[in-house]
Amino acid sequence: MFFHLRPIRRLCLEKILLPWLLHSRTLSGAEAVNALRPFYFAVHPDFFGQHPREREINENSLKKLSAYLENLQKPGFKSLKPTQLTFYVRETEQTSSDGHESLNVLGFRAVTLTLHSRDLLSTVLNILKSCSLSTKHIQSLSANVASEAPKGAKRTFDRPIKWDKTYYSFTGFKDPEEELEKVQRMETSLMSWLNSNEKSAIKKLTNSLPLREELNRLKEELSRQLLLADIRWQRSWGIAHRCSQLHSLGRLAQHNLEVLQNVKGCTVVFTDRSGMSASGHVMLGTMDVHHHWTKLFERLPSYFALQRKLVLLEDRISYLLGGIQVVYLEELQPALTIEEYYALLDGFCSRLLKSRLAFHPRSLRGLQMILDSDRYAPSLHELGHFNIPALCDPVSLQWFIFTKAAQARENMKKKEELKMIENELIHASIKKFSLKKLYKEPSISSAQMIDCLKRLLDQSLPYLQGMHVCISHFYSVMQDGDLCIPWNWKR
Repeated sequence: MFFHLRPIRRLCLEKILLPWLLHSRTLSGAEAVNALRPFYFAVHPDFFGQHPREREINENSLKKLSAYLENLQKPGFKSLKPTQLTFYVRETEQTSSDGHESLNVLGFRAVTLTLHSRDLLSTVLNILKSCSLSTKHIQSLSANVASEAPKGAKRTFDRPIKWDKTYYSFTGFKDPEEELEKVQRMETSLMSWLNSNEKSAIKKLTNSLPLREELNRLKEELSRQLLLADIRWQRSWGIAHRCSQLHSLGRLAQHNLEVLQNVKGCTVVFTDRSGMSASGHVMLGTMDVHHHWTKLFERLPSYFALQRKLVLLEDRISYLLGGIQVVYLEELQPALTIEEYYALLDGFCSRLLKSRLAFHPRSLRGLQMILDSDRYAPSLHELGHFNIPALCDPVSLQWFIFTKAAQARENMKKKEELKMIENELIHASIKKFSLKKLYKEPSISSAQMIDCLKRLLDQSLPYLQGMHVCISHFYSVMQDGDLCIPWNWKR
């Protein structure tokens, strides 16, 4: 009975909707990529080499973002389904001024944003603002886009159109506001996620059990054979990958055990490059062949000599700064070789000697500092240690340490108290839920872990029995069955 309305419907779409859609796409794909450069620099996976979980999250989110931007540029597209993405954003010159308060102890923060715009320009602005990045560089671009509307298209719409609900019923298009509300209402709850992923996690965990036993056996045998202090992995490789690396080290020990005597008492770390770390651990690059490992083991005596010189240099700096302890914290600092760290300390020590600072001997005993090559100004970390830039002005440094010393001692005391509470809650959670293992990602603070576990202990969670649980920033089932639960999970 409404056939006579079809010409009217087509006329409405051509006269009203089409010009608006054309206008909304006047920002080109190349311009969008150029406008997002600060964002790509802040989240690029290559900058997260020492944080594999965050790297993987950014890689996956960038793929989804790329697909979303491509769909926006396709002719004849309809309303896109709102897409929720999580990115880990590094500290850059822009983010350090705009969003420093939300950075975690590793110098980056998790940002969750929802893409629901119908045009490239709004999407780009949404991304930059969500990540606390400047939008000044695209303000002129926005003006140009507005002035370059297609010929014949009336510039009536300078803001998103709010159509009547009957319009969406009549045309078949999806209401973007309604879709966004659905996404927000459908925020994942812990119970629903566990219910949906329990079977998958149990299957993966069951399949990994033989390999887990093999990994423990290989680790114990090699540690005993080579008299190692420990064997670790810098990245979160799967169990099968780790077993393969231990088998490779075992084969080398069979054919060249004599040269491996030098590694006695050391901690071996499988990582991306071979050498000795700033912490004094022996690093075995997983892409290197046995020949490279053999050369490294032969050079260990010279590395040990450099390590002794490094300790003396740390003591020298400590003496010049009133007894403050110089430490290297693997979980908080960039991965450095011992040569790189020694050069950093040596340059800093030379600057202190030239400045002749007057610190009272042992006045700062009990305090800690880490040397940072990336920061611009000294700061006091929430865990109680000082972050000292290698090129910091010595006079400014002296004043900063004097004024912050009392607060540093309070922070260190609070850190120890939180650590005790955290350990107690970990033991209580393992016992209550019969967990096989409970651990957290390095980016999770003690305060976040405490908040998470206190709320977990109030729940009845039979799904967790016998599981390996990791407290993280997101939900995930890892390839070997470990369950990742965000610390700020919802009921």
